[in-house]
Amino acid sequence: MTLVKLGYVAMSMQLTNASPSKTMTYAQFSKIKDKEAAIEKLERISVTNLENCLRLLRHNVANDIRFFRFSSKLIPLANHEELKDWKFMRPLKGILQEIDEFIKENPMRVDFHPDHFVLLNSKKTEILNQTIKTLSMHRSLLRGMGVDPTHRCVLHIGGGYDDRELALEQFIHNFALVPQTLQEMIILENDDTTFHLRDSLYVCEKLNVPLVFDYHHHLAHFETEEWEDDWDRVINTWKFSPLPVKMHISSPRDEKNFRAHADYIDPKMFFNFLSTIKGSVEEIHCMIEAKKKDEALFRLMDDLKHYEEIEQIDGASFKIT
Repeated sequence: MTLVKLGYVAMSMQLTNASPSKTMTYAQFSKIKDKEAAIEKLERISVTNLENCLRLLRHNVANDIRFFRFSSKLIPLANHEELKDWKFMRPLKGILQEIDEFIKENPMRVDFHPDHFVLLNSKKTEILNQTIKTLSMHRSLLRGMGVDPTHRCVLHIGGGYDDRELALEQFIHNFALVPQTLQEMIILENDDTTFHLRDSLYVCEKLNVPLVFDYHHHLAHFETEEWEDDWDRVINTWKFSPLPVKMHISSPRDEKNFRAHADYIDPKMFFNFLSTIKGSVEEIHCMIEAKKKDEALFRLMDDLKHYEEIEQIDGASFKIT
């Protein structure tokens, strides 16, 4: 038997006017002649994004959802070279404290998945430095929310750069250049084009970093299709983590667009995965990566009710026997 908790990504399809990713480009920023006024506008946008995050968390708790990925676009231009003196955390203190108090009252798992430009295996110093700055921003936000940053930030290994083996070793080399406080925050994910499950396990085992198994990515890109042979290795990467094993679940949009995410989750595909891993871990957290966000979670819970092996706990968790 395994306890399964479902989560979803960044924003709700049910809440209106609750985007946590309102933005401002540098071109828009530059058009405001008074720089102080421009920064104040950036700060208002950032506060609004976090206020909407709090609305999302309240929505989640009302629907028994205790697993959520924050948008990585909460603070527009936070790491822009022209704004390196902007102390962006200061105006966020009040709303971050509110989120902190809410999470303490309603324990949940929250995390981040920075955008694709966050690359730890680049040979370019400026890209690596920008990646470290971005990771530092994510850590500051987590600490501001009172969340232990350990294993809260999912990354892909990065680019193949025409030599996949060398790119893997470059990641391992660059990882040593990352401050330990940021190293402790990182978990890695197998991707759907370059670094498959066994590549990712190689790096995770070398660096003692947990692996987030993305089932859909594996079906799109693998060394050997039988992921079950490596499942124990996946579990083992989490043995020193304070958090349960995490995986990603999504479904192909169609055969022609196999890598693209569908609106909803194919319940049979997900159930087949769960049937294979049940009993291997006491608890697993499954992040739904579907276009319909929380609606995909609600539909999946409804679809799974029809399986005899599923014992529903609440609106977003169940046991599989």
